[in-house]
Amino acid sequence: MFEKIYFCLLHFYPRHFRKRYGDAALQLFRDRSRNETGFFRQLRLWIDLLYDLAISVGRKHQRIPDSLACALAEHQQHGTPAFYVFGYEAPRLGSLLVAGVLSLATFGLIAFSTEPRRNLIYGYALTVWMQDPVNSRKLDAAERRRVMNAVIENVKRYYFDPKVAQQIAAALFMYEKRGDYNAVAEGGAFADLLTRHIRDVSHDMHLEVVYNEEVLPDAPLKPTPALLARYRKELEQSNCTFEPVKVLPHNIGYLKLDAFPDVSICKARAEAAMASLNGVDAIIFDLRDNGGGSGEMVTLLASYLFDHPEFLYDPRTNPTVRSWTQPRQGNRLVDKPAYVLTSVSTISAAEQFTYDLKMLKRVTVVGETTHGSAHAGVFHRINDHFGMGIPRLKAINPFSETDWEGTGIVPDVKVKAADALETAERLAKSKLQRR
Repeated sequence: MFEKIYFCLLHFYPRHFRKRYGDAALQLFRDRSRNETGFFRQLRLWIDLLYDLAISVGRKHQRIPDSLACALAEHQQHGTPAFYVFGYEAPRLGSLLVAGVLSLATFGLIAFSTEPRRNLIYGYALTVWMQDPVNSRKLDAAERRRVMNAVIENVKRYYFDPKVAQQIAAALFMYEKRGDYNAVAEGGAFADLLTRHIRDVSHDMHLEVVYNEEVLPDAPLKPTPALLARYRKELEQSNCTFEPVKVLPHNIGYLKLDAFPDVSICKARAEAAMASLNGVDAIIFDLRDNGGGSGEMVTLLASYLFDHPEFLYDPRTNPTVRSWTQPRQGNRLVDKPAYVLTSVSTISAAEQFTYDLKMLKRVTVVGETTHGSAHAGVFHRINDHFGMGIPRLKAINPFSETDWEGTGIVPDVKVKAADALETAERLAKSKLQRR
C-alpha cells in the first residue's frame, strides 16, 4: 500500500524526471521499506521522503537552464557525444495546488495502515487523480509506421552494435505486426513504448525515442558567446559544484562531488580541493548525488591516486592521451586508502570514476548499486516532433568485462546510501589502525 502512495507522490516530479529516475526511486523505497520496520523507523522514512519532496520538486520543475545546453554543446565541440535537450516542462497547476495538502494527507493515510481496503481505495484514487495530461496532438497509423521505420533505419545505420540493431528491428516489426501499437494515439506514449521495446532487446539505457509537442529544430543549437559566458559564471558561482572539503576524525579526508565539471573552467578549483586533502591519511569521495559530467575531470581527480600513468576506461570515447592519469607533483595521496560512496543516483561520469578505480583495485566502493548509464549518444531528428538518441561508440574495455550500462556498478560493501559515509569512516578507521 505504502508503495502505491509513494508512486503517487512521484507524479509531482516532471515527466522526464520520473521517466529517468522513477524506477530507481521506487526500488530504493522498496529496499528501505523492507529494512526499516517498526512504527518509528517507518515514521522516519516518511519524514525523509516528504522532506525530500518539499525541497526538490520545485527545483525539478524549473526550466532547464541555457547553461546546460551550453555544456552539452561544448562536449559536442570537443568530440564527446551528447544528447541535446529541446523540450521543457512547466509545473502542473494541480501539482502546485495540492502538494502541501497531499504531504499532510499522507500522514493521515499512514494512520489507516490497519485498514487495507480503505488504503487501496485512496491509492487508486490518487493514481487516477494525478495522471499526466493527454497530449493535444494525435497520431494515426501512417505516422506511427513512418516513425517506427525511421527509428529502425537510424538504429541500423548508427548504432555501434550491428547485431543488436538487427535484433531491435526484428522486435519492432514483430510488435507492430502483433498490433501492439494500434491503440497508441499519443506521441509521448508511443515514444515511451518504442523506447521500452528497444531497451528490452538492447539493455542500453541511452537508446531512447523522444517526443516533443514543440517543433524540433533542424540542427543542434549552437551556444552564443553570451550563453557560454553565463555557463562559466554559473559554474564559478557554485564553486564548480565542489562542496567544502572536510577532514573527519582520524584524519580522514572527505570530498563531496555532485558533478564532474568542465576542466577548462574548473581545473584550478579541483586542484585546490585536492591540495587541501594532501595531508590526510585516508580519503572518501562522496558521489551519492553525482549526476556525471566531464571525463577529463574524472581523469584529473583520479590522477591523485596514482604515481604512474594508468589507463582509465571510458565507454563514451575512443582512447586518447586524456584517457591516462598523469602523476601530480607534490601529491601524497597515492598510497592512502580511498573510498567511493555510491547510490542509485550515481550516474554517467561518476560511474566511470567508480568503475575504473574499482577495476584498478585502488578504491573500496561503499553504498548502493549505481544507476547503470555508461554509453552516450548523438541525437537524431526523425521529424518535427520525434527524435532519438543513439550511442555510436563502443570502446574496448581493457578489464575484459562488460561495462556498467543497464546493470550499474555493484559496490564492494553494500549498504543503504544513507549509511555509506558512516560505513566508509568505520572501514577507513579500522584500516588505519592496522597500519
